[in-house]
Amino acid sequence: MRRLTFLSLLLACALRAWSAETIALSGGAALILDKHALRLRSADGAELASMPIRGRHLDYRDGLALVVDANTERAMTVAVDTSAGTLAAQAQIDGSAIAPEASCLYRDGQGLLHAFLAGKDGQAEQWLLPPPGGRPQLVRKLALPPHSAQCLVHDASATLVLAEKGMGVWAYNAEAEAPPSRRALALAAPYGSLPAGEDGTPVLVPAPAGVALVDRSGNGRQEITLQRDLPPAVFVQPRVQTESMPRLGDAADDPAIWIDRRNPGQGRVLGTNKKQGLHVYDLQGRQTQMLESGRLNNVDLRQAVRIDGKSFDLAAATQRDENSLVLYTIDTAGTVAEAARFPTPLERIYGICLYQPEGGGLSAFINDKDGSYLQYRIGRKAGAFTASIVRRFRLASQPEGCVADDRNARLFAGEEKRGVWTIDARADNKAEPKLVMQVGGPLRADVEGMAIYHGAKASYLVVSSQGSNSYVVADAAPPHRIRGSFRIGMNPGAGIDGASETDGLDVTSANLGGRFARGMLVVQDGYKRLPDGAQNFKYVAWQDIAAALSLP
Repeated sequence: MRRLTFLSLLLACALRAWSAETIALSGGAALILDKHALRLRSADGAELASMPIRGRHLDYRDGLALVVDANTERAMTVAVDTSAGTLAAQAQIDGSAIAPEASCLYRDGQGLLHAFLAGKDGQAEQWLLPPPGGRPQLVRKLALPPHSAQCLVHDASATLVLAEKGMGVWAYNAEAEAPPSRRALALAAPYGSLPAGEDGTPVLVPAPAGVALVDRSGNGRQEITLQRDLPPAVFVQPRVQTESMPRLGDAADDPAIWIDRRNPGQGRVLGTNKKQGLHVYDLQGRQTQMLESGRLNNVDLRQAVRIDGKSFDLAAATQRDENSLVLYTIDTAGTVAEAARFPTPLERIYGICLYQPEGGGLSAFINDKDGSYLQYRIGRKAGAFTASIVRRFRLASQPEGCVADDRNARLFAGEEKRGVWTIDARADNKAEPKLVMQVGGPLRADVEGMAIYHGAKASYLVVSSQGSNSYVVADAAPPHRIRGSFRIGMNPGAGIDGASETDGLDVTSANLGGRFARGMLVVQDGYKRLPDGAQNFKYVAWQDIAAALSLP
C-alpha cells in the first residue's frame, strides 16, 4: 500500500464524493469515517477498531475525534488510542436543535478543547468539551453563514473558517471572549474569483500556516496564511463571578472594592451600570444592593477619610446624564447610600479616580472625552458634603481610566490610544504629565481601567490592555518596568467564563480570607459566556496572578 503524506491523504479523500472521510494520525495510523462506521487503522492498513455509526464531519485533536451521528443529529467525541488500538465513546453534545451541517474542533490558547456545530439555517453553537466523565458546556451561540458545508479551525490564529455553499469562504474569530467579527477569504463570482454555484465552493484543507482552499477538481489550490498579532500572555482563572447585569448590552463598566476591616470576608464590590446605576455585590458575587443613580460610568472609593474631624468611607462616580459627580457613603455593614451630587462644567464626563492625601481629606479627579481633567477637593460644611475645583489640566486625546498612588502622591492617567501618564497628584503643584507606558508591545489600545496593588515587597500597577484582552502588570515605582501580562481564561469547574474587552478594574492587597488571602483583582467582563448572558464582573485571586507572573 502506497503511503500518502498527511495533506495529500486529506486532499485525496476530501475531493472524492464517494470516499470516506480520513484523518492521518501519528505513526502512519488513520481514522476513517465511512457510511457504516468510524474505523481506526494501522500504518499497514489493518483495522484495529471500529465503532458502528452513520456519521459525518470528522475532526481530530490530540487523541480525541469529533463526529456527528446523522441519525440523532448529535455530535459525539471519541477517544482514540493508537497504541492500544481502541476507540471509546466519550461525551455526547446535544446539537439536535440546530441539526449540524458542519462541525469542527478548536484547541484554545488556554489548552481547552471546543467544538463548533453549524446548522443549515445559520444557527451555530460553541461547546466546551470536558475531561473524561464530564459533560460538555454550552459556551455561546453564533450566527454563521447558512448552508455551511464544512468548517475547520486554525488553532494558532484562533480562526474559524467556514465554506458557504455557492458563496465562498469566511473567517471568524474562534475565541469565545473575542468581539464578533468576520472577513471574506474567497468569494464566488460576481463578488470574487471563485466559480459561481455550489460546485465552485472549495474544499477546506488544513495548511501549516493557515488553510488551503482546493477546488473540487483537485487542480487548483490556494493557501491562505492566518496570523494573530497578539503579545504572549499567561492565563489565570477567575474564582468568582457576580450576578449578571439586569440589562443586556454594554452595561457593566467599572468596579471598586470596599474592605470590611472587622470581618474581611464580608467585603463589598461596587460596580457601575452604564444604563441604570450602582450595583453592590458581596465577595461571593451575590448582589446586595442596587442604587438607581442613572447612567454611571466609573466609580472609585476610599476608606477612613478624615474630613472636618470625622471619618468616612466614601465612593464617588461619574454620572453621564447630568455630567455630575455623585458621592456615596458606605457604613460599617457595607451598605451604600447616595450622599450628594455635584454638577460639573464638563460636557461629556467620563472617568474618575480618588486621591487620599497623607494629611487627610479627599480629592477626586474626573475627566472628559476631550482630554480635560478637573481635580476636586471634597469637603464638608454645615453637615453637608461640598466639592470645589482646585486644579485643571488635560491630555491630548480621550482618557478614561486613572488611579492615584496615595503613598507617593502620584496620579496614573490613561490616554486610550497612546498610553499611561504620571502626574503629581497634589493640587498645589503644577500638573506636568510624563508618559511612562506607551501603547505597543504588551499594552494595546484601548488603555482602559487601572489600579495599584500595594504588596508587602512591591507595588504594582495593573492596566487593562483592551486591544489584547489582557492585563499588563508593571512596577508602580519608576522606571515602571513591565513584569508581564496575563489573560483571564475560563474556569470550567466553577462554570465561569473568562474576561475580555475589560473597561474598569480594581485590585486590593488586603487579606480577604480564604482564596483571597493575598488580595483580589476585580474586572469588568465585556462578553458573558458559558452560556451567553448579560455582562458581569469577575474576581481573580492575586495569588494566582503572582504565581503566573512569578511576582514576589
